[in-house]
Amino acid sequence: MSTTTLTATTGGTDGVTGASEEALRWIGILLRPLVNVVTTMAAVILLWLAFLQTFQLDPLVAKSPLDVWRYLFEGGQAGTHRGLVASSLGRTLLDAGFGFVAGLAAAVVVALLFVLVRSVEQSLLPLAVVVRSVPLVAMTPLISLVFGRGLMATTVISGLVVFFPALVTMVFGLRSASRQAADLCRAYGAGDWTIARKVMLPSSVPAFFASARVGVPGALIGAMLAEWLATGKGLGYAMLQDSSTFEYDHLWASVAVLTTVSALAYNIIATVETLALARFAPNRRPNS
Repeated sequence: MSTTTLTATTGGTDGVTGASEEALRWIGILLRPLVNVVTTMAAVILLWLAFLQTFQLDPLVAKSPLDVWRYLFEGGQAGTHRGLVASSLGRTLLDAGFGFVAGLAAAVVVALLFVLVRSVEQSLLPLAVVVRSVPLVAMTPLISLVFGRGLMATTVISGLVVFFPALVTMVFGLRSASRQAADLCRAYGAGDWTIARKVMLPSSVPAFFASARVGVPGALIGAMLAEWLATGKGLGYAMLQDSSTFEYDHLWASVAVLTTVSALAYNIIATVETLALARFAPNRRPNS
């Protein structure tokens, strides 16, 4: 075999190997959320069983994972049970989704204002601290009075839960941008907003996704709180009714489904974070 032929063959083999490794890498990235969810739920089930075994609770009130499985997937009423949980869950996810997007977007905008305009930070930060110190349960009636008892109220309540932790994280992320890169942009005549767009925002991508991951369960909790105290819809209100009507099977099934959805959403965001870091910060790795 000639040297040219050997080189061509070796190059072709290396190309196939490289393509296979790339395909395997993408498969691993896509399957990671599912594997993480399965691992998380296995840990939750073990803790659930340990909790029931330790405290020896009344089986009428405390349901096991097997009871939840039977409620959702066995018997002639299983389809009806799944429909009840799914309809309430759909409403809760809608409420949480709007609150999550609104709270995260507001945190990014306010964080930019805090970093770029120090007078805004000095004026609004004490107000934010005061508002954050008031329990959200106490604020919910006032929010309902101002925004009504519909989607706007749930968006505000859920968004507030997401907003404050995300604001702190985003301010830290924006301020951690490279000073050398910012000075270089200024040397070429760039203004503050251009530096924010070209330097600060790309550098804060890890902080943004950290805020998003933390905000997912917070948005769900805020949505359920709003449903419980304001709208009378969704899983929040359904679970409140379950405790008073002794529908403990539905109550525990709702908690189990909501936990699974929260874990799945968290890991999907973590996967998107991995892809984004590969684009904006190839030397960084997500924390989870």
